[in-house]
Amino acid sequence: GIVCDRCGVEVTSAKVRRERMGHIELAAPVTHIWYFKGIPSRMGLVLDMSPRSLEEVIYFASYVVVDPGDAPVEKKKLLTEREYRDLKKEYGANFKAGMGAEAIKELLADVDLAGEAAALKAELQEATGQKRVRAVRRLDIIEAFLQSDNKPEWMVMDVIPVIPPDLRPMVQLEGGRFATSDLNDLYRRVINRNNRLKRLFDLHAPGIIVQNEKRMLQEAVDALMDNGRRGRPVAGPGNRPLKSLSHMLKGKQGR
Repeated sequence: GIVCDRCGVEVTSAKVRRERMGHIELAAPVTHIWYFKGIPSRMGLVLDMSPRSLEEVIYFASYVVVDPGDAPVEKKKLLTEREYRDLKKEYGANFKAGMGAEAIKELLADVDLAGEAAALKAELQEATGQKRVRAVRRLDIIEAFLQSDNKPEWMVMDVIPVIPPDLRPMVQLEGGRFATSDLNDLYRRVINRNNRLKRLFDLHAPGIIVQNEKRMLQEAVDALMDNGRRGRPVAGPGNRPLKSLSHMLKGKQGR
């Protein structure tokens, strides 16, 4: 229980470096790329939205209607900046739309799983072809949520776990340079962007700057979870794609 007075670290056995985890509290929620970009997109099936629409909302290209209020638009409809402003001006307080993972989280929290499951079962009585296939897929996911007691909004993260330090080692080479695990670089990008976003909140920065930083935080978390799953992978020295958590979990394939 002794704490080093110089670096503030508890003096204990070395093996805790393999088992104690940390976490990063995010300044804004981010979606988990496995649920949004996997095939089929779990997030898309629960919300009944196409992966392309989800991508536009998550990466701040379009607004999505969260609560139409009195406005003549449907919930989950995508809006441009201009359409959003016009509707906001006309219908004011009770019209609600948003972008980014925050809007997705609200939509996921609003999903009535039991009601959706019942509606899908009724739809399956007469649906045919492609509609039937999609309804079956949606019902599978929604029933899995109901049985496991998981909530759909948990597909959006507010906190990111950090794996123990010995599982992402840093080794000093001769000549004073360091060789480090790619994960350290990926975690560092998340921490830097998260801290910058916090600072922008404190400075009450303009909305468009905050939005851009939230998008960059989302991209940093995507790269940490599964680098290269969406768009170009983040590369290290020598243009080599960095190995993310997903790459660590994947085993050898075939021989």
